[in-house]
Amino acid sequence: MKFNRLGQTGLYVSEICLGTMTFSGENYFGGVIGTLGQKEATALIARSLEARVNFIDTANVYSFGESEKMTGQALKDLGVKRSDVVLATKVYGRMGPGPNDMGGSRGHIMDSVSRSLERLQTDHIDLYQIHHSDTITGVEETMRALDDLVRQGMVRYVGVSNWEAWKIVKANGVADKRGWTRIETTQVYYSIAGRDLEQDIVPMMQDQTIGCLVWSPLAGGYLAGKYTPGGGAKAEPGRRAKFDFPPIDKDKADKIVVAMRDVAKAHGVSVARVALAWVRQKPFVTSTIIGAKTLEQLNDNLEAVTLTLSPEEMAKLDEVSADRAQYPHWMIKRNNAFRVPTGEPVKVGGPPPKS
Repeated sequence: MKFNRLGQTGLYVSEICLGTMTFSGENYFGGVIGTLGQKEATALIARSLEARVNFIDTANVYSFGESEKMTGQALKDLGVKRSDVVLATKVYGRMGPGPNDMGGSRGHIMDSVSRSLERLQTDHIDLYQIHHSDTITGVEETMRALDDLVRQGMVRYVGVSNWEAWKIVKANGVADKRGWTRIETTQVYYSIAGRDLEQDIVPMMQDQTIGCLVWSPLAGGYLAGKYTPGGGAKAEPGRRAKFDFPPIDKDKADKIVVAMRDVAKAHGVSVARVALAWVRQKPFVTSTIIGAKTLEQLNDNLEAVTLTLSPEEMAKLDEVSADRAQYPHWMIKRNNAFRVPTGEPVKVGGPPPKS
């Protein structure tokens, strides 16, 4: 297990993060994500810690607080030293019927943080994340509230999830101007079947030194290969059968899975492990969040850290999964093709380079 620096902080987190969305079943999706009880949840956390995972991610909205409760109870039952684990949770999702029971407002953040601390049975949250992009609340209000939590010692670092690149830059600009705590991480959907991130968010993260925490690296289980024909076994029912999320181009994803099967066969590993290794080997990824319903699934996912794909294998998978460049990126590439001097004479007025 390797450990990577979290954004610009001095904190290091494991390259694998245990996600806890499978804990309990009191969620918006009727238990499709997972229905694990306390005993099973504690076993998953214990196995992850044994594998040197020091990073656990949850959210107040996961099963309406039950996931946080079970995470906190597991850490207590296991006797885990608080400083040995980096505990992350999130705020935004609807936690009640009222008009102010969700969002990134100061009111909802302040109402929510103490409840998360109580459920987690801790006096501080290492990474407190705004779960979604609020189209109503201004970033100044959100960032001021987060800064207050850091100054009060309830929160150590702050991050966001599912935010636009421009909003993260704006929020950190406000924070820099006011002397407030900055956004250190963004939790994002990224997989070999969903590479939208690379067009705007990845360049932003690299420029601003923002940590990248990847959710759903297996695209809701689709990249495990059991939904793609030709796997040699009957497709099993799973999360995708009842909750078809995140959205993917399944025809393209099937071609990717077929290519990954060849790689998996060459290494004697599962297709899922190849998909996880592909994400983990991207240089901008800080930690990959895995969620499991069984110890068997967890163990297979954890073993992804021992799999290193060759440059040729990475190039092959990059090619089969490549996205079409969106505007203005194809235009920028086209018009900067001759920007760097090569020593060759450039014909003025000649045809534009091919994009």
